Amino acid sequence: MKITRTKLNGIVNPIGYEFNKLIASWNVEDTDSKILKAGKLEVAKDKAFTDIIFNKESEYLDQTGEKIDITLSPRTRYYWRVTVTGDKGDSAVSDIQYFETGKMDEDWSGKWIAADGDYHPIFSKKIDLEKKVTAARLYVSCLGVFEAYIDDKKIGNEILTPYINDYETGMQIITFDVTDDLRSGCTLSIQVAKGWYMSNFGLDNGVNFGDRMEAIAELHVTYEDGTSEVIGTDSSWDVAESDVKESGIYYGEDLDRSAGIVEKGKAIEVPATRKLLDRYSIPVIVKEVILAKEIIHTPAGETVIDFGQNHAGVMEFDADFPKGTVITIDCGEVLQKGNFYRDNYRSARSRFVYTSDGRKETVHPRFTFFGYRYIRIQGWPEDNELTLDKVRSNVLYSDMERTGYIETSNPKINRLYENCIWGQKSNFLDMPTDCPQRNERLGWTGDAQVFSQTASYNMDTRAFYNKYLKDLYYDAKRHDGAVASFLPSNAGLNQAATASIWGDVGTFVPNVLYNTFGSLDDVREHYDLMKGWVDYMHRYDIEHGDKGLFILPFQFGDWLGLDGITEQSVKGGTDDGYLGSVYYYRSTVITARMAERLGFEADRKSYDDLADKIRSAILNEYFSQTGRLACDTQAAYIVALAFDIYVDRDKLIDQFIARLNKDCYQIKCGFVGAPLLCTTLAKCGRMDLAYHFLLSENFPSWLYCVNLGATTIWERWNSLLEDGSISGTGMNSLNHYSYGTIVQFMYEYIGGITPHEAGFRVADICPQPSMRFRHFNTCMTTASGRYVSNWKIAEDGTLTLNIEVPFNAKANVTLPRFSKEKLSVSGFDASIINDDGKVTLDAGTYEISYMPCHDYRCIYSENTRLSELAGDKEVLDLLKKDFPQAYGAIEKKDKEMGNLTLGTLPTLFYMGFKPEVVNKVNDKIFALKRW
Repeated sequence: MKITRTKLNGIVNPIGYEFNKLIASWNVEDTDSKILKAGKLEVAKDKAFTDIIFNKESEYLDQTGEKIDITLSPRTRYYWRVTVTGDKGDSAVSDIQYFETGKMDEDWSGKWIAADGDYHPIFSKKIDLEKKVTAARLYVSCLGVFEAYIDDKKIGNEILTPYINDYETGMQIITFDVTDDLRSGCTLSIQVAKGWYMSNFGLDNGVNFGDRMEAIAELHVTYEDGTSEVIGTDSSWDVAESDVKESGIYYGEDLDRSAGIVEKGKAIEVPATRKLLDRYSIPVIVKEVILAKEIIHTPAGETVIDFGQNHAGVMEFDADFPKGTVITIDCGEVLQKGNFYRDNYRSARSRFVYTSDGRKETVHPRFTFFGYRYIRIQGWPEDNELTLDKVRSNVLYSDMERTGYIETSNPKINRLYENCIWGQKSNFLDMPTDCPQRNERLGWTGDAQVFSQTASYNMDTRAFYNKYLKDLYYDAKRHDGAVASFLPSNAGLNQAATASIWGDVGTFVPNVLYNTFGSLDDVREHYDLMKGWVDYMHRYDIEHGDKGLFILPFQFGDWLGLDGITEQSVKGGTDDGYLGSVYYYRSTVITARMAERLGFEADRKSYDDLADKIRSAILNEYFSQTGRLACDTQAAYIVALAFDIYVDRDKLIDQFIARLNKDCYQIKCGFVGAPLLCTTLAKCGRMDLAYHFLLSENFPSWLYCVNLGATTIWERWNSLLEDGSISGTGMNSLNHYSYGTIVQFMYEYIGGITPHEAGFRVADICPQPSMRFRHFNTCMTTASGRYVSNWKIAEDGTLTLNIEVPFNAKANVTLPRFSKEKLSVSGFDASIINDDGKVTLDAGTYEISYMPCHDYRCIYSENTRLSELAGDKEVLDLLKKDFPQAYGAIEKKDKEMGNLTLGTLPTLFYMGFKPEVVNKVNDKIFALKRW
């Protein structure tokens, strides 16, 4: 038995964080035990656990999140461990973990300091220590972004600290353990650059949150004799002009080594303008390194490096140039006609300029980041050959554990899945952003909302989303509960200050956190955000007639839907008021259920009553009495079915399918509809159509992008046209994760893993195979441990499932198309399987094999459309001989007839089809087996 994934608040050994809650979590692996018989969680003030201040022993100890209730002191390290005993008698004790508080509400002796001039400052002080140091902590914040150094060695491995903040609320403090680095006579320095705070950032050419780079720090030193000393920033610190001459998130960075470091005298003390907060951002670090794949000499005479993968990060190269050499590097996502291209970056300069002083060094930007696949290098000396080994790219994103994996027999789907993962990596840099490259990179809330569940299957987002929700709440408090359309937000950025679907991130993401990670204590602090958003919509509704609807003057609506005025319109054709009201309802339902879980009975009743009112208003306004939806668009049907708003579900599904038929079974929806398209079809029992949309390769589709070489998810369905040319530069990112939500469908319906209870204490495993895959492997490490759902179809049609259930968890398994023919199982007694293929499995590893009651190799059914037969020569020969009308329609690519299903053909006597002939042909087609 082994205890793994020990985290506190979703973080491994956090130092200096805000601890307004303490939630310990862990997993158990490598054991034959199935359930917990005894557990113990201990917290102590010392590593030897002689001074234990918290002890909980229980057979119900919750590995998804046990609350620790203790009183904390500032700048104090605490130790914790967990002991687990299983039903087989084996036991394990975790490695000793720790967490360390920050300054909390402690007063500061350090002062805010700045340079007396307009340049990028380095603040420094010589540290003289007369006694032996036993502990040393450095607490730093700044207005801008910083790196701290002891002599020439950078402290820690984090990038762009103190990250994106709610700048009106305050700045995070970053804590470093410098015990092993500190020595007498060393120089402590803090280098500051503009970052998000001071560079132009946001829409409409951006705004500055401030106009001066500042820093504040305290070095707390504890000596061997028990005495201590605090060295804080003040006017005794030196200040110098750094060799970073300009910087900015969109701008890039200009590093001029030839200018050197210019001493400017003493720093000046300045009044505090921002509150200081213990940190709540998880680290952004170099998560991986991509080696250069190819050096391209373009038709335009440019030198371009291809890294083979669109991503976010900073380029790095080995410099050994004559003094005065200027290397200029620009970023791009795609080549056009073989040449470097960057017009879709809009006004983002996204450039790194390096001027050499003759030294030999490895160089990378330190105070910005870029989104790119290609870089153009100018100025590289001809006598210093540029080779692939001299250039690489450091991939930057928040330090999240990868938890989800999918691998299939279809290489294009594998690429699509990896594109989703890379989209998340690229846009989860401290905040879930829309894109990492152009002059935006904002925490757009609509993108975050639709992708949040997918993201939380892919990676452990618990701490990451807790940070984002905290910033959302800080902003919403200033706006009477209205959730911003993007962060960071201020008066200069609030074009469309709030909107449905975007603002609903305030209820959807806490709900995702609860369902995925299972801790009510984790989401309790976000309840005010949830409540505030629903109350804001309710007040607005009351002020505008109390109709039970949420209709704003501006809504983003089904953003980038293809059923707008034109396919290039920014908004689809679904009624904004309808969508806003549906999400008003859904947010209210989510908040009512959260209130119920938290024990807020009055709120529960109030929100349930409000939800009933909203639902009735939607049905009265947008549905006929018999159940026909008046908004005849894909997105309209999808959200109604996804959120269970209807008079007659069957009628609504029929309308939805009819709409898809009119649309020739092509995607017409945008940011609202498309993320829910396949999961909603699967929920309605139409996996055939869900598979169709997943595997379609024509525009618009997920694989259209893959076929054109996409390595991330695009913002638009046609970000590139079929000839590889970019479709427009006004709003066209090639690294936008929203449509990556197709991966949620893959996890939940093809792999079939979903939480039956919050935190996956009990999971449902209900895979729905198709011969379109020979095998499909799904692995998800959840708050309760590792679940596996793998299936494969053998050449003789036998279906084999491999299932893993983690320690102290259960899985309700539904075996698809179950039969007892050739049934073989390992790991449990086959007699416990119900006749309908349902079985509940405890922790363990299982293999189940059988011949399905309906052969998966018989891929054609009554729902198969004529157009889907086009590539099957045997079927075409059969139709040409026995049903020439159908054959002709396929050959001519007749869209109307191509949409006809085999099941409807016998009824079309008015087209001259003879039912007895069609039925015989269908029977032959249905009996065909494909491998």
